[in-house]
Order: sequence, then C-alpha cells, then structure tokens
Amino acid sequence: MTGAMRFSLLLLSALLFSSTACLAKDAGRTVQTDTAHFYMKHSFDVLRYSLDIDLFPCYSTPYPKSFKANIQITFRADSLLSMIMINAVNSSLTIDSVNGNASSFVHTNDTLRIALDRNYLPGDTAEVRIYYRHLNVVDNAFYTSAGYVFTDCPPEGARKWIPCWDRPSDKALWDLHAKVPTSVRLASNGLLNDSTSNGDTLTYHWKTQFPLSTYLITISSKVGFLIHKGFWHTLSEPNDSIPYLLYYKPNENIGITDSILAPITDFYSEIFGDYALEKIGFSTLNGSFPWGGMENQTMVNLMPGGYANGDLIAHEHSHQWFGDMITCGTWADIWLNEGFGTYCAHLWTENQSGYNVYKNKMNLLANYYLSNNPGYPLYNPSWALHTPPGYKLYNVAISYNKGACVLHQLRYVLGDSLFFEVMNSYATDTAYRFKNAITEDFVVKTSSIAGSDMQWFFDEWVYSPDHPVYENTAEITDSGGAWRIHLTIYQTQVNTIFFRMPVQFFVNFDDGTDTLFQIINDINPQSFDLTFAKRPLNLSFDPFRNILLKKSNVLVSIKESPGAEGEDLLQADPNPFSQELRINYQVARPGNARISLIDSSGRTVKVLADGPHDKGRFRIIFSGDSLPSGGYIIVFETVNNREQKRVIRL
Repeated sequence: MTGAMRFSLLLLSALLFSSTACLAKDAGRTVQTDTAHFYMKHSFDVLRYSLDIDLFPCYSTPYPKSFKANIQITFRADSLLSMIMINAVNSSLTIDSVNGNASSFVHTNDTLRIALDRNYLPGDTAEVRIYYRHLNVVDNAFYTSAGYVFTDCPPEGARKWIPCWDRPSDKALWDLHAKVPTSVRLASNGLLNDSTSNGDTLTYHWKTQFPLSTYLITISSKVGFLIHKGFWHTLSEPNDSIPYLLYYKPNENIGITDSILAPITDFYSEIFGDYALEKIGFSTLNGSFPWGGMENQTMVNLMPGGYANGDLIAHEHSHQWFGDMITCGTWADIWLNEGFGTYCAHLWTENQSGYNVYKNKMNLLANYYLSNNPGYPLYNPSWALHTPPGYKLYNVAISYNKGACVLHQLRYVLGDSLFFEVMNSYATDTAYRFKNAITEDFVVKTSSIAGSDMQWFFDEWVYSPDHPVYENTAEITDSGGAWRIHLTIYQTQVNTIFFRMPVQFFVNFDDGTDTLFQIINDINPQSFDLTFAKRPLNLSFDPFRNILLKKSNVLVSIKESPGAEGEDLLQADPNPFSQELRINYQVARPGNARISLIDSSGRTVKVLADGPHDKGRFRIIFSGDSLPSGGYIIVFETVNNREQKRVIRL
C-alpha cells in the first residue's frame, strides 16, 4: 500500500456494524440474484473461436466493409444437445455453409440454428465451422476508412461481424488468422504467434492463452501503423516480463502513455495482484471511434489523441483486472466493470497527487451523478435477461460515477485496511480470475473480509435507486454555563429506501478546538443530545463528504442568553456566500418569529425558523450545497417587525 493510501477518517471501527442489527434482505432481490446465476449458465460452453478472415480489400479506396471468413467454434455440451443456436446478425452476415459436427443450419432472426450430427451428452466436445460473408454495410461493429480496419463490440456487437454466442458469461479462447496487405500492421487479443508473408499478402496469427468474452474481442489495424515495444517486469517475479505494444500513427506523441504505463501497472499490481494477462496493448483509432477508450482484452482501443490522456489510460488499463480478467457475469453487473474502472483511475490520481486531489475528483463524479441521475439503481435485475440500450447500460451518471462513488463509500465504511483487502482478495480469488463474477459475489467477498454481513450496504447503494436527502437540524442552547446540542438527522427522500450509514459531524468551539464525532444513523428521524462545558459555535454534517451520494442541509440554530432590550435585528453573512450562510437575528420581545428564504420569483424556498421565541439572540447556519446560484431574500418577521436582507449564492 502506498503512502497516499494511508488516509482514513473513520474514528470508530467498522466492527460497530456487527453489533447493530442489519437490514433484512429483500426477498425479491435475492431471487433476482439467483436468476442472474441461472442466466450465466447455457446449454453449451464455447471453448475456442478460431477465425480465418481475409481483410485484404478493406484497406484501399473505397474501403469496403465486405469480407469473407470462416470461423471454427469448439464447444462443450452442458446438457443433452442436438442443436446449438449462435448469434449472427442477418443484416450484416450471410452464412454460406456449416460443416464439422453439423448436419444442417437455418439462419433467421439474427440467429444461426445448427443441427448437430448426433446427440451430445453433457461433457462431450464438438466443433462446427461456419463459412460466411460480411456484407458491405455500416453495422457499428466493423469499421473501415482511410486505411483503418477495426472492430468495436460492446455490448453485443461481435455477432455483427463473427457468428458467436454473444453473452459476457461465456468466455472462450481466441485464435485469429487475418490476411492483410504487407503495409498493414494488425493487432488483436493475446500474443502474436507468427506472421507469414506471401507476395503482397501478410497473414497475422494472434492467439490467446486466457479466455475472453466476445465483446472484448478486437481487431485493430492500419496501413503504416507504427509499433512501440517494451516490457513490464512482474512484481512477484522480477525476472519475468510481459510485453507491451503501443500502436500509433506517424507523428503521434505516445510519450505520456509510455512514461506512465509501467508505474500504473506496478501500482495496480501492488493493490490487486500482478498483471496476469499475456500482454499490455494499446492502439489509437480515427474519428470513427470517438468514445474515449475500449478495454478489449490485452489490446485497448483509444480515440485520436488518447495517448495524451493519463486518466483515460489509467481507467482502461485497470479494466484488465476488472472487466477483462474478471468480467461481469451479466449486464446487470456492468458496474463491476465501469464503476471499478472509474474508481481505479482515481486511485491512481491519489497515488500520484495525494488524497485531496483524489477527493476533489470524486466530488466531481458525485456532483455529475446528482445532476444527471436517471433514477434507476446500479443493479437492474432485468438486465441479466434482456440487454438494455447502450445509453442505459453505459450511463455515465450510474454505471461509471455512481459505481465509483459507491466504492469510495465502502472504503469510508470499512476503513482503508479492510477495503483494500477486499479489493485484493476479490481480484486474486481463483473463483473469479479469468472467469465471471456477479454483484452478489462481490457482496459475499466483502462480508467475508469485513467479518460482518455487509448486505445492508449493497441493498442501499447498489440494489436500490437514488440516494439520501438529509434535512438535518441542530439546536445549540446556552443553559447557564452548560451548552447543549440537540441534533436531529432526518432523511426526506422519496422513491427509494432509508439509507443506514455511519455519519460524521464537526463541532467548532469558541476556544479554537474542533471535535469530530461519528454516530450510526439507523432510524429515521434520529435525535442525539450532547452537552459541553464550552461554547459551540457551529456544527458541520459529513464535513469530509464521505457520503458522496447525497443531498444535505443542516439548519443550525443558536440561542444565546437574552440580550438587552431593543429592536428586532437581522444580519446575514458572508454575502455573497458559496456554502454556508450565517443568519444572526435578535428577538426583542417573546413571541413568534419566522425566517424565510425567498428566491427571485418570490417563491419561498425554505422556511428556516417558524415558532415561539424567547427574547434573545439567535443564529441559523444554513448549508447552501443544494441551492442554485442566484439572488435570494432573507425575510425576518416577528409580531412587531419585518426585515429583509438580499443575499447572493455564488
């Protein structure tokens, strides 16, 4: 663990949770998790795809998208099997023939149904070879232009250019023979087994040692591609080395990526276990690929200029652990890929620039989520059965930002030591390495390492939508030398559940000391009373914003000893304000007093105080975190007086 990882704000051990009753599991959700396990199973298991593809014509004008190919699919029967169904999109692919252990085929409705030559028992292996043509069509999976040929498959685009069983749960080996002009450099998954030249034709033979999901299969090639080669030495065996290949265009600057790739691999290997795949590979594409990056196993595709973006490199490279080596079992578990990738990139920022920079970036992720939350949970059980549209599956606010923020909040709840033990144990567990995992697997792993049932945490933050909205109040009262704080924590969100969490608050005192308190908020609303011999000046809720995914307000009212006879008075500062607004007011005579916040349209945004007051001086500290910027009016009304102050929220 690096020095930047040592920061921890928890004052109480996470073992507090073992003595607090956990939330009951939602029966419906548990059934849905079992369903996810079920849908990872299939009537057969693909063991290997062996593709022989002729791309030679695709690199010259007019850059056709048509090609001829054949693919051998080797599979094992997982049930009594007389037929297999393969995904093959009719609008992209024409099937010419099928042989091997096949007797006939029908290709309709984007499905290739192959009748086998006999009944196969569970455990039997067989193979079919499919001869087919890719049509000269735009299918958003196979791309040709300006000397480039590449593929981009997520979530289920592989079926548009190769017949396959196109689900993330069926990982298989990949063997590619690709014919191209001798001027072309072509990359794919795994290692280059050999390349052979015959006249003006070059045949590349790429082969994987480890299985991969079909959406992670790639071809990345270009006329005149340049290749930068190097080696990364494993931490556990420094004499062992893993090659890294950077494919780039002439005059393209790869310096940033080349300088940080080895340190990033060291860093992730230290936390999650050694990089375990065959090679490290990156390539930059053209404007037909504008989406940042795609974490194809051992060969990441980048948008133009991607080599200059260190955050992008850190995100995509972390997927080789979370997304590639361990792949989401169903699309309902996509946050195990994208949430983890986003969070790991920010861990790299923490390692390089410190916790504060990391935390500022995490705050930005949370702010984007809070402004763009579409209102569905991280885990959608229906997605295990039916693949959602790409804009939902890869929703930035949910799958990326909320997923990353949930991991930060898990770190806050567990503390650094347990959190990073969870991450390492998950990444190195042979039950998941080079295989698939679903969300429930990560829940079980977390509970095992934490030593207590952590299901409650995931029920709140992963299986339920939205986030808590806190409308908290704190009343500070002078009781003749003894000061009392009455704190009420109240969640007001709708369309979701109550969020049980450890919550922290700072109390600032007049002697210059600050004290951090932590309590378990496990009922709603919940009140606490604290008494001090010194004068509290202010109270801040979740001062370090460890509960990233929330909206919150704290109204702090301070009642001091009665002041001298005089007039009702109102003050508000600072003005303009960005976060906290301190409202000081004096009530000259006992009676009802009301403080209201009015926006520029005259609408009452918030009633900050309304009720009987003794004579005296009072203070309200209002958090403007969730308040839009603009002009507002503070209105102070008593029986005998009405005052107002204009304030500006920056």
